[in-house]
Amino acid sequence: MTAFSRSGNGRRSVATLICGALAAGGLAAAGAAALAPGAAYASSHREAPLISGTPQYDNTDLYAFVSPDHPDTTTIIANVIPFEEPGGGPNFYQFAEDAQYDVRIDSDGDAKEDLIFRYTFKTNVKNRKSFLYNTGVVDSLYDPDLNVTQSYDLELIKLKKGKVEHQTKLADDVPVAPSNVGKASMPHYSKLRDQAIYKLSNGSKTFAGQADDPFFADLRVFDLLYGGNLSEVGNDTLKGYNVNTIALQVPNDLIAESKHQPIVGIWSTTQRQNAQGYYTQVSRLGNPLVNEVVNPIKDKDKFNASKPKDDGQFLKNVTNPELPKLIEGIYKIKAPAEPRNDLVDVFLKGVKGLNQPPYVTPSEELRLNTSIKPTASPKRLGVLDGDNAGFPNGRRLTDDVIDASLQVVEGELVGSKNDLGDAVDKNDKSFEKYFPYIALPTEGSRGAIAKSGADVKSQLGDALTGSDDNTTLIASSAGAGAAGILLIGGGLMWWRGRRRAY
Repeated sequence: MTAFSRSGNGRRSVATLICGALAAGGLAAAGAAALAPGAAYASSHREAPLISGTPQYDNTDLYAFVSPDHPDTTTIIANVIPFEEPGGGPNFYQFAEDAQYDVRIDSDGDAKEDLIFRYTFKTNVKNRKSFLYNTGVVDSLYDPDLNVTQSYDLELIKLKKGKVEHQTKLADDVPVAPSNVGKASMPHYSKLRDQAIYKLSNGSKTFAGQADDPFFADLRVFDLLYGGNLSEVGNDTLKGYNVNTIALQVPNDLIAESKHQPIVGIWSTTQRQNAQGYYTQVSRLGNPLVNEVVNPIKDKDKFNASKPKDDGQFLKNVTNPELPKLIEGIYKIKAPAEPRNDLVDVFLKGVKGLNQPPYVTPSEELRLNTSIKPTASPKRLGVLDGDNAGFPNGRRLTDDVIDASLQVVEGELVGSKNDLGDAVDKNDKSFEKYFPYIALPTEGSRGAIAKSGADVKSQLGDALTGSDDNTTLIASSAGAGAAGILLIGGGLMWWRGRRRAY
């Protein structure tokens, strides 16, 4: 199958653009009657009213794939904090200290977690008298010039029928890769990334830190489905934004039930601590964009607090989806007949013969067959293009879930061959070939480094980390400068006022 052509206006027909609107909207609910390879999803950034106001706890994307360079392992990537502006200092992006970030594994398909990998974070500030994230050039995660640092503990919790049987600490006080402040502060950021990769005793690897947002799509769909005229597609809305990433690489035999039953269900959750000290689930993510587009506003917060075993309460949102009605209302394309039973099996069970566990209990999870080896040349359309190691069998970073869904929506599986797509075919940054695979985050300062030289930067660091007198001096200088600006501004306003009077 060929990709959507970016050149030639003739290829960008109304039908093509309509499909772009459908895909960027998430679940391909206006799809063909036989949606065998998988429902269409995009991403879950700011998907529910409550979580949109607390981005530290917001799961944005979940990826799970058999590791390309270590096929006896599975890599799971869970991202939080959507739309991180790279220059968003001086309080750069941190994992919440009052949260539990969980990766949950259903090994037997009963809609209940059998394993939980739990990350909890803590923050340390070296010099609270400085407003700076770093006070000089940062060469390592242990550099004294890195003023604000985070570390985490990782626990493995084993359960049986929903009850905790055993709990083990796998890692203690592991450093987090910091936000990429800029070229002057962190000239060798890749070195910091590598230092944040931690090897566990059981052969697993773990990483936590900032990364480029790996999701790629045109999200102008929310502007009345591309403004109601479909004149603008092909813009990677997430380009240039970062996320905070938790990545975990674990042996397949640790998470799979057995060699005879290698299919696992995976989802991520965030629990936030309340005033009484108890933790309450506030975010949940398996297949992305489910809560963002499939569920109506009245169910969004409920879904984020729910468990897969109770997903029957959301069934009507799948069988009677809103999106096809919107498309029909705006573009006069008739919505498929309801109920949409064609979506139910894939949405809640996995694809039979590919990633559907035997005796599966219907529930919304990202399902991965760990026995399917990775391919040396991944195809961005995954299963739709004959690559069974890709979406919807888990989700790789390079999988173009939008285009794969579009072609199914327009009948690819029932004889209507097409090359449809949203004109965003890959991430703006290349992914790494080794764990944690995600691309490095965009730096906060994107221009050229100032030519003031290293001496000035060193003096600044010395002053901020030195005596109280130096700190007071810098604070006084900053205060005097601010006062000067205020005086100048006040003088200009007075002068303009006098001119108006005359």
